[in-house]
Amino acid sequence: MMIVLILAAAIWGLGVVMKTPTQARFLMLALLYVAVLFVQFALPDGHPLRESLGGSPGQWLVFGGMVAAILAYRQVLGKVRARAQAVEAARAAETPATPEGPFSDVELERYARHIVLREVGGPGQKRLKDARVLVVGAGGLGAPVLLYLGAAGVGTIGVIDDDTVSLSNLQRQIVHTDARSGQPKVFSAEAGVRAINPHVTLRPYHRRLTEAIAPELFADYDLIVDGSDSFETRQIVNAAAVATGTPLIAGAITQWEGQVTLYDPARGAPCLTCLFPEAPAAGLAPSCAEAGVIGALPGVVGAIMALETIKEITGAGTGLRGTMLLWDGLDADARRIRIARRPDCPTCGLA
Repeated sequence: MMIVLILAAAIWGLGVVMKTPTQARFLMLALLYVAVLFVQFALPDGHPLRESLGGSPGQWLVFGGMVAAILAYRQVLGKVRARAQAVEAARAAETPATPEGPFSDVELERYARHIVLREVGGPGQKRLKDARVLVVGAGGLGAPVLLYLGAAGVGTIGVIDDDTVSLSNLQRQIVHTDARSGQPKVFSAEAGVRAINPHVTLRPYHRRLTEAIAPELFADYDLIVDGSDSFETRQIVNAAAVATGTPLIAGAITQWEGQVTLYDPARGAPCLTCLFPEAPAAGLAPSCAEAGVIGALPGVVGAIMALETIKEITGAGTGLRGTMLLWDGLDADARRIRIARRPDCPTCGLA
């Protein structure tokens, strides 16, 4: 077999030197393979030439089968990749590009209630149009955030989530619909935001956020909004936001209570690790599936997160940098507490 492999390498190398088309080189290798099989089947057992080529056609048939399987796999993979690229291209073509420059007449009418606000005005609305915001999670908190940022005219909105829509989500995750049950949440959210405002671009990332991809992904956005529901994901989001110097608006909910703050060590505010250096003990921070959550609570807290995002982009009002807002829905009570950066924080420490 070694002789045939050397001969095949020589044929391929000579073809490269002579700039022979790849298809012609594969044809020559196929002819060499056919010639070897002919020798194995045509010559009697013990013939010197047949023995020098392995003495049996079995190994050559196995080898040919493996090569054929590899080529078939590559062909199928190429078709799947081409189909995926075509779907992405079609989706991109359907997504209206964020217009540059002055607002169209339709946009001026759409955002009129913003533009007449002294704290926003035309310049603030233009900053919203030019902004790029990444929303982590398209669940209870992400749903109202996505709808309100889309309605507000935030020009580019990314959303990352690897989950699919289930019926148990629909009691609170208002960006999704019964008809889209079973769909990936990011694509359902894309449809929901597009139905509200076709003048913004939504980038769906149907994958789990990991430490490996977070920094590069965050670097493409001006602001991160974290609506995730696990402490592990919040740690990944926090570390990547600190590494890229990106402001992070974070919210959390359970049962009847919620909280919102702006983590931003690059501008003097604490990060998540400053407040919560370790993950909570098992049972102290149960998920919504375990502890339950009142359906309207994510709407209240998510709307606050969207409002703080709009304020941060436009520069309006007083934000939550260095402050945490606590909301108790059962007693209709809201409190603000001051939070400080820790110099010895292992994530954003000043030392």
